Amino acid sequence: MAEEQKRTRQPNGRSSIYLGKDGKWHGRVTVGIRDDGTPDRRHVERKTRAEVTSAVRELEKQRDAKTVRKPGKAWTVKAWLTHWIENVAPLAVNDNTMVGYGVAVRKHLIPGLGAHRLDRLKPEHIEAFYAKMQANGSKPATAHQVHRTLRTALNEAMRRGHLGKNPVQLAKAPKTGEYEVEPYSVQEVQQLLKAADRHRNSARWAVALALGLRQGEVLGLRWEDVDLDGGFLVVRRSRHRPQYAHGCVDSCGRKAAGYCPSKRRTNPELSTTKSRAGRRAVGLPEQLVDLLRAHLMAQEGERAAAGNRWEENRLVFPDEHGRSPSHRRDWAEWKALLVEAQVRDARLHDARHTAATVLLILGVPERAVMGLMGWSTTAMAARYQHMVDAVRTDVARQVDGLIWRSHDDGPGRAGGAPNLTR
Repeated sequence: MAEEQKRTRQPNGRSSIYLGKDGKWHGRVTVGIRDDGTPDRRHVERKTRAEVTSAVRELEKQRDAKTVRKPGKAWTVKAWLTHWIENVAPLAVNDNTMVGYGVAVRKHLIPGLGAHRLDRLKPEHIEAFYAKMQANGSKPATAHQVHRTLRTALNEAMRRGHLGKNPVQLAKAPKTGEYEVEPYSVQEVQQLLKAADRHRNSARWAVALALGLRQGEVLGLRWEDVDLDGGFLVVRRSRHRPQYAHGCVDSCGRKAAGYCPSKRRTNPELSTTKSRAGRRAVGLPEQLVDLLRAHLMAQEGERAAAGNRWEENRLVFPDEHGRSPSHRRDWAEWKALLVEAQVRDARLHDARHTAATVLLILGVPERAVMGLMGWSTTAMAARYQHMVDAVRTDVARQVDGLIWRSHDDGPGRAGGAPNLTR
């Protein structure tokens, strides 16, 4: 037996298989070099030689594929997600994204999957977790957001060598009913702008419908970002919804920190836009330049009327005292505008969808649309393509009515030759 043991040992760092004094079969595989420069030699033990041989071959396969977990105590899913959300993710994404990550990790992922060892997490565990989430009342979109968060967190664990493969890549993502975006027609846009013209800050809605700026980008826009003579504006920053933490020494009894009498804000009011793609220059149509000039003159009048009550922030769309209005007030004004204009109800973000779709209808190249809208991937543009034909038909019908008029028959094409001189 001793002779067999010697024969199965391998020199020069090669894998070894041998029968130990404990009666079990052992295998040792060199998988790399540790941080201190010594060989990283892994040990496995099994009851039979066949079993330990299989385990050694598996380690060698992982070594060759560079998927061997780093040495040291194995992470649990909870430990890794906690480390990632506190120390890694904040370095790469903005505050708004961190809010979504935080909810997904602390409310869903840690309670649902946290006890698993990270390197033993299977796609089946993840799929069962998604099913349980939805059985407990979570919306499909929530489960899908959790899926994306977990995929991002475990991709980072894989890059750092804590995980051989990312099981989320194999897990079936929860189905989500995509919000069906229906952009406003040309007539609806005209009704909205006509109604907006009866109110202060009317240019705010023209910017949304024509340029597609996000709500936070509009509320963070300052006059130094706008070049009316050059006919463009630059998107540099975004205004965030406030987030609060309790500031009370003794419990105030309020569950939500936003209602705490001593609440303290935990995120900045303004930050640079969310990506390099988001920081962009946007050309202004002549009509919008004229509208912004009139808006600037009206704002000068408001400043003079407010006197000492005016807070100078150089915001393009402030409230009556120069301050940035809250996101909720901005949203409420949008909803009131829809009612006044007698157009169908829609999200504020749908004004952005309208701008994106019109650009695609006009034949602006997809890459140019990505730059104007601040998208970082072509997948965003693809979401709008299915809407283009319907709106293109609507635009064509209106152009048809404007151009193809006969001398004798009035509007329309029936009964006469087209007149192209009108």
